[in-house]
Parts: sequence; structure tokens; C-alpha cells
Amino acid sequence: MITGASRGIIGCDTCGLAQREAPEGPHMECARCGADMHIRKPDSITRTWALVIAAYVLIIPANLMPVMATGSLFGTEKDTIFGGVVYLWTSDSQVLAIILFCASIIIPFAKLFSLTFLLISVQLRSTWKPRMRAKLYRMVEAIGRWSMIDVYVATMLTALVQFGNLMSIRAGGGAIAFATVVVLTIFAAKSFDPRIIWDAAGLSNNNEMIAEELHV
Repeated sequence: MITGASRGIIGCDTCGLAQREAPEGPHMECARCGADMHIRKPDSITRTWALVIAAYVLIIPANLMPVMATGSLFGTEKDTIFGGVVYLWTSDSQVLAIILFCASIIIPFAKLFSLTFLLISVQLRSTWKPRMRAKLYRMVEAIGRWSMIDVYVATMLTALVQFGNLMSIRAGGGAIAFATVVVLTIFAAKSFDPRIIWDAAGLSNNNEMIAEELHV
């Protein structure tokens, strides 16, 4: 299969313009927007692994620590993400419970597992269904920001519900950890270069140049 890398053509990550690489080396500037361009993102695997591991570490306190603390005359109640799902389900709000469960629990874990799978597969130079893995990456990149739904709710309630000593709502440590996990996974998806999926599948003639740039 003919690829852009095998013909010396690379695309700009900023504006999308496809152009030929500079004859003196693998690095060049985009002719249209001036952004730095590379045949493959430098240290893509290393940087993505670092972000994914950090997200794995933080996702534990994100689910165990309270994301929201509600204070009133009757005491203080702290809610975790799963506690909020249970509360919505038992309050006859099953649709909201399902949305919260999917956006705040299933999607973050699915993103981490998917990125881990992609990283392991390219490091093993797997040739298994590269098209499907490329589609998986695009899905991970597209749905990242929608995991912030419970952080948005906690932030809005913290700003709106402040009645002095009668009632107050503040964000808990779990919300900070969860927001950090979401940001880390977004950056991890951005740092991963999906083109190495096709390189690992043996569809590029620039293997030596790519391996040198990725430090694999």
C-alpha cells in the first residue's frame, strides 16, 4: 500500500496541509501556517505512556474521594461519583443516572484501556486490523471532553448554592483528581500518533527514519 510517508509527503497537525518534507531532514515548517512538522510526532510513545500512567494513578482517588460536599444545618454529606449515580437511580432519575455512569465511569476507564491497548499493539508492531485500531483512536480523541459532566455539575452548584451557614456546596478532592484524569487522557490522545499504527503494520517504507525519531 502506498502511504504519504513512503512518498515523502507529510500533513500539518495544525492546519492539515499535506506537503512534501524538506530534503535536508525529517523536520520542517508548514508552508501555510508555519507550525513545526514531523514525519511522526517525536517521542510519541514515551509521552503517551507517561500521561496514561499518571491518569491510572489519579483515577483511583477520583473514584474513591468525594467529588462534592454538601453542608447544611443538619451536617455535611459527601458524595462520590458512584454515590451520585446510586442517588439518581434511587430517586427515579434512571436516565440521568445512566448518563452520569457512562460519562464519568465507563468512558474514562474505556479511554485508558483503549490507549493502553493501542500503545502495546504499536510497540509489539502488531499487524492486527490497523483500520479498526485507527478508528478506535479517533473515537478516543473525539469523546474525551464529554467525561467532564460531573465536574461541570459540581462547579455550577458550588457557584450557585451558597447560603451562608444554612447551606453550601463545595467541590471535593475527587472532583480535582477526576478533572486531572480527563485532562491527562485528552493530552495522551493528542500526543499519540495514529500513523505509527500503519507503520507497525508494515505499510511504510520509512521504518528506519520513524524508529529513530520515535526512539523505539
